[in-house]
Amino acid sequence: MNLETAGWRRDAIEGEILGEEVLASRRRRRNIIIAVIAALLVVIAAVIAMTGKGEDAPAAAPPGAGKGKRGQTAPSVTVVVPGRQQVAGIVSASGNLAARVDMPVGVPGEGGMVSRVLVQPGQWVGAGQTLASIDRSVQTQEAQRLAASIEVARADARLAQQELERAQALVSRGFVSKADVERRTATRDAANARVRVAQAQLGESRARIGRLDIRAPAAGLVLERNVEPGQVVGAGSGALFRIARGGEMELKAQLSQQDLAMMRVGLPVQVIPVGSNQAFTGRVWQVSPVIDPQTRLGEARIAVPYNPLLRPGGFAEARVTSGAVDAPLLPQSAVLSDQQGNYVYVVNRNNEVERRDIKVGSVSSAGVTILAGLSGTERVVLSAGAFLNPGQKVAPRRAEARS
Repeated sequence: MNLETAGWRRDAIEGEILGEEVLASRRRRRNIIIAVIAALLVVIAAVIAMTGKGEDAPAAAPPGAGKGKRGQTAPSVTVVVPGRQQVAGIVSASGNLAARVDMPVGVPGEGGMVSRVLVQPGQWVGAGQTLASIDRSVQTQEAQRLAASIEVARADARLAQQELERAQALVSRGFVSKADVERRTATRDAANARVRVAQAQLGESRARIGRLDIRAPAAGLVLERNVEPGQVVGAGSGALFRIARGGEMELKAQLSQQDLAMMRVGLPVQVIPVGSNQAFTGRVWQVSPVIDPQTRLGEARIAVPYNPLLRPGGFAEARVTSGAVDAPLLPQSAVLSDQQGNYVYVVNRNNEVERRDIKVGSVSSAGVTILAGLSGTERVVLSAGAFLNPGQKVAPRRAEARS
């Protein structure tokens, strides 16, 4: 063996020794990593085990628990026992304002061209006051002609009377026969009749001229003016003016069949127009004898004295006090409604929620009057009824009835 071969063998042995050390170092690192991962897995398993025990805690609860909502803690609700009290029977309604007697004024005669319009909307007028005038130049000339024809007829009548008198003076002498006297008498009577005909024609002409003045049929407030000077009007022109007789207004209140039964003629009513806080006192003057089969509503007409705030066509609310009723009174938060109607939730002896259908009366700031469905001794859920279900267990907490 020469020296070169010995050198190679020494290098190979040293490489093998170094490779084994590297492999041993890698094995040590791998073992450390595996140990760390195993430790993490143990920690995770411990956490999961502890969490699992917390989730399974309800399973260790007493029997009967874990049966749905009944096993959970009953929610606390506030209840009220309303009792019964004397509640004013207040009926609220709404409707449109209108003139109590709305008088349309049109052309009473044959019409023509309007020459003057003398009033404006919002103006008060008296009975017979001229509202507008129609040109009457042609009619005036015709009246003058008829007046002249009366004079002609009167002259003929005087002449006929004189001839009759002369004939009567000569009949006794035999110069004139009785038949001639009778003819002259008939001529005089016909002349007098023509005088009366001419007078009647003149009166008719003057009446037509008078109808060319469009006048107010009664005293009241002018609501509308639909004509201007120069406009040609006739019998088919429609209403040129609208007048509220006496300025009286009314509210046509729409009421349900139940509320309409409480109305009677003469009942005082507070009328509040929209946009105003001022209330006006009126009285029911007519109650509709029928109910609309489509809307199931009836109409009560409430007369209200004139006031500038009460404008026809406006909207207003009516509040009618029609005596007192003995009934439970609940806050509005206790009353619920759905497609089946109004209802409340009551708590029975077993502290379970029950639905109770009710019939609602008047609604005011004091509360809601219950006309039917409650005796007043029930424990009624005061609020949060929308979050409860029939049959649900609750923990009732008594509250004093509101007034």
